[in-house]
Amino acid sequence: LNLRQEPDVYVNGDPICARPPNKIGEYAELGAITRDIQKANEEEFLKVCEKRKTENGGKLKAVDINKKELEIEVKELKSLSQVIEGLKEKFPGLVHWRVPVCNSAAPLAADFDNICKTLVGTAINTPVIINDQVGLSRATTGCVVACLFKEFQISASFEGLVETVPGINASLLKTDRYVMNPEKDTLFRGEFEVVKELISKLKDGAGAKNNADKIIDLNGTPKTGGTGIKQLRENIAESKLSYEIMDDAAQAFLKTKIMDNIQKYFYLIAFTAYIREAAAAARE
Repeated sequence: LNLRQEPDVYVNGDPICARPPNKIGEYAELGAITRDIQKANEEEFLKVCEKRKTENGGKLKAVDINKKELEIEVKELKSLSQVIEGLKEKFPGLVHWRVPVCNSAAPLAADFDNICKTLVGTAINTPVIINDQVGLSRATTGCVVACLFKEFQISASFEGLVETVPGINASLLKTDRYVMNPEKDTLFRGEFEVVKELISKLKDGAGAKNNADKIIDLNGTPKTGGTGIKQLRENIAESKLSYEIMDDAAQAFLKTKIMDNIQKYFYLIAFTAYIREAAAAARE
């Protein structure tokens, strides 16, 4: 699953992506980018790179994330699609799908649908590889959604079977019973007013939030029991604590980011509730 919005090509096996001039080495929120738009942008970007290489004696100029200017002698130039097609020769079962999402804001409803459609029919032990630029917000969001889908597969398929395995503590599999550290600040526990309102309106909303929190923590940083580098829920609280010491311009940016991240957290809880209902319906 490729969660990038921006088009990228591979020069001598290394990725180079298109960026607005004022966003070199930074995230570029490109708005309502769809899979088809991203695919078309990638094909156009490849043509631009081919043209610039030809005009510059077989070399391409680029800028790295530290804003250092580079001039690369091009020995091989491929689009992401071409690279993936090459991989399919070695891994014939590989499925590649683009789900371009924003860095801070919640994925669109169609993005959740596209991830689910891509995973429907896969085996429970099928690996899911999530890609974005750095592996922070977008990749972590994709990992949470994919893990929730995997949990749906387990809940829908193995309910009753797991309990028959000697030595298995079935209670460990019940993520809706996940209890967060009560000593944590309410913000770090994700107890925002809009989230509390959502929980009150959802069927077993508390269970859905607990389920989502457990998966978010497992995909988060080591301090919350995860193996990742981004904590989607606690990042909101950290941003809120930083807000008061920022200047006006930074506050305006941070306020938008905080609201976007709360919306994402809200959507992940709602998606979790949907997945739990789907698992119950599958068992019935």
